Amino acid sequence: MSNINEVLNELENVDNTTKNKVENELVSMGTSVVPELVNQLQVIRGIKRGVVAMTLIRLGDVSVKYLQDAAKDNKDFEWVAEYLIREIKGSKAA
Repeated sequence: MSNINEVLNELENVDNTTKNKVENELVSMGTSVVPELVNQLQVIRGIKRGVVAMTLIRLGDVSVKYLQDAAKDNKDFEWVAEYLIREIKGSKAA
């Protein structure tokens, strides 16, 4: 399995095709990477943050618990977690 940081480093200077490839690569790593993605989401910015957020949304319900736990521990992250949880729950209804 690729290291998440290595995968995210591919996003330094990317076009949309590369961005999509990296997002798909992260999703293909499966739910075991969710805790690390939630940790990364709290510290990264820019394109990397967007890709990690979309990956968590695509991984779905398994992300919710980790997002809730992170929001409890990090008040600055609370709004991000709440937004992503709404997106996850909304994408199931669609």
